[in-house]
Order: sequence, then structure tokens, then C-alpha cells
Amino acid sequence: MTIAGSIILIMLGAILTWAVEFDLAGLDINIVGVILMLGGLAGLLFGIYRIRTARKVVESPVVDTVYEEPRRTTVYEQRRYDEPPL
Repeated sequence: MTIAGSIILIMLGAILTWAVEFDLAGLDINIVGVILMLGGLAGLLFGIYRIRTARKVVESPVVDTVYEEPRRTTVYEQRRYDEPPL
């Protein structure tokens, strides 16, 4: 679920919870709205987590043959949006 889809679920849940005055037999529209809002919030948090963990930082020591001193290099790996998920 994308962040936009999560925001849409939150908005739909808020509309069903606070703006709709409709009754169905055996179904509470307010509870359905709260469930949609909680699902949207969970999807939003998961989407933000996926964005933050998509970039990996790997540090590896490299030994220089001239000075024989270890150097640290930092390698950044970034995922493009057109790549399929793992």
C-alpha cells in the first residue's frame, strides 16, 4: 500500500465516522470508519518505514597498499522506484 492509498483510507474512514448519518441493519458505519482509519494509519507507518529502509549504508575497511593503513569507505545503495520489490 502506498502512502497516498493510506491517506485515502484515513480520509474515507474519517468521512464514514463523522460525516455519514446512515444506518444499516447489523452494521455500524462509525465502526467501519474507525477500522478504515486504523488500517490507513498502519499502512502509512509501514510505507514510511519502507522508504526509510530502502537506502542501505555499508561500511567496509579498505587497506591501502602504499601506506598499509586501513581506510573506511562508505557505500550507499539506493533503490529505484522502477525496480521490483525483493
